[in-house]
Formats: sequence, C-alpha cells, structure tokens
Amino acid sequence: MALSFSRTAVSITQQYFPSKNPTTKSTFLNLLSYKPHNFSKLSTISKPNSFSLTNTKLSKNPKPKSHFQPVRSLFTGIVEEMGTVQSLGDTKDGGFDLKIVAKTVLEGVHLGDSIAVNGTCLTVTDFTNEGFTVGLSPETLRKTSLIELKTGSLVNLERAVQPVSRMGGHFVQGHVDGTGVIIEKKPEGDSLWIKVKVDKGLLKYIVPKGFIAVDGTSLTVVDVMEEEECFNFMLVAYTQQKVVIPLKEVSQKVNLEVDILGKYVERLLSSGFVDSFKGSS
Repeated sequence: MALSFSRTAVSITQQYFPSKNPTTKSTFLNLLSYKPHNFSKLSTISKPNSFSLTNTKLSKNPKPKSHFQPVRSLFTGIVEEMGTVQSLGDTKDGGFDLKIVAKTVLEGVHLGDSIAVNGTCLTVTDFTNEGFTVGLSPETLRKTSLIELKTGSLVNLERAVQPVSRMGGHFVQGHVDGTGVIIEKKPEGDSLWIKVKVDKGLLKYIVPKGFIAVDGTSLTVVDVMEEEECFNFMLVAYTQQKVVIPLKEVSQKVNLEVDILGKYVERLLSSGFVDSFKGSS
C-alpha cells in the first residue's frame, strides 16, 4: 500500500517542528505555540510525488508470534469428513472423554481448538497423527445425542471457520438446542426424505425453507407439520455419501441447532424493544 505526502504538508511539519532531532519537551512546546493554519489551501488528496513510499520493508527483528490461540466457535454446517469413534467413557479424574479417528480435521490442529462433532462444539484436549480427544461435560451428554455413540460409530466433523473460510452453509455455533428423533426415512429417486419429531419448544423456531443444523449438517427445511410436531428435509445423493444422517435408523436421535436469528427476534419482541419505538413516535 503506497503512502503519499504532499510538499505543503511537509513544509508545515518543518515549520512547527524545526528541530532536526526534536525532544519530547520541544515537541510539546511546539504544539502549545501552534497557530491555526489555513487548511483550505491544502488538497485533501495529493497525487503521488517524489515523497511517495511504494514499499515498506519488514523489520529485521519481528516480534515473536503469540502462542495464545483465540477461541474459535463458528461453523458453516458443511461437514469436512466423517470420523470414527475409537473409544468413549469415564476418565480417571472423573471426566468423560471421546476419542475419534480422523484425518482432514487434524491439519493444523492445536490443543484448545474447536471441532464440531455431530454439530456439538467441543475442545481438543489431545491429538496424535491419527486422531484427537475431546472432553464431554455432563450437560453436553444430557443435551445431545453423543451419549448414544459407541466404538465404531461414525460422526460428522468440521473445524471452526477462519477469516478466509468460505461460508458454504449458514452460521452454526455448535451449541446444540436439543435433539429430535427420526421417525421416517423415505427414498425418492436417488434422494432421501427424512422426517424428524421434535419438542414444541424447539419446533417454533423451525420454518419452511429455513436453515437448520442436523448433526452439524447445514440443511434446508422443506415442511413443518405442526400437528405432528415434525419437520422434514431431503438429502441428495452426494450429501448422503458425506454425512452420518442416512446411516441412522428410525427412532435414533439427531442433534438439532436452529437458526439463531429466530431466537434473537423472539427475545427482542418479548423484551418490549419494538414497543419502545412505537411509544416514541
């Protein structure tokens, strides 16, 4: 990026800071004695001239990079790969670990990174060249379907997005809102219809043609059946080969995360935020 300096601006600097090597004291005194200048004579944008700098040299002694890894917990719902559960169960210190064999999500992984496992944002506590380990809290086990996993189970995996990542799906936080139960699987051509029964408290946030994350997969809702307390979606042939949903049987649970925009709107309406504008008009 080029930086341009006008000759007028340079002359002003020399006028008010005449010392070749100004000290803090002299600079402060010059500022106190400063008289307003007629800036109407100055051009807001000056063309590049002999004072233009087109290249910035890097410091020979750059500051060391910080080893602190910021929390990254935003996903797109585009599954990167299916991993295989190697083991899960209680640890010696009273925790609950889940070990997963994977490949793609291990690229560039660090301790403390976030990886979505069937749509649940979890923190990497250990990793090798062949897999990684995450810890599960009691709340996670209660809220999600991960408790149903067993050795050999396949799981959807996605790393948290980076600033340069493409947003191929929708904003997924990895905060599972609840679970649904698959009540019907029906093929149509090479596609597959899936119907899921869900609690009323969660169904109100699900709308036809809206986004929903099912086991961490960004999907589009087709229909919402209020009386049946169900919604459905369709998986095309390609998606069926890349995610775990088609492998699940009727009566099995899936993790659900609704579009957060609906919850924000509900919160604003219930807080009286909209009514406050009506009263001021």
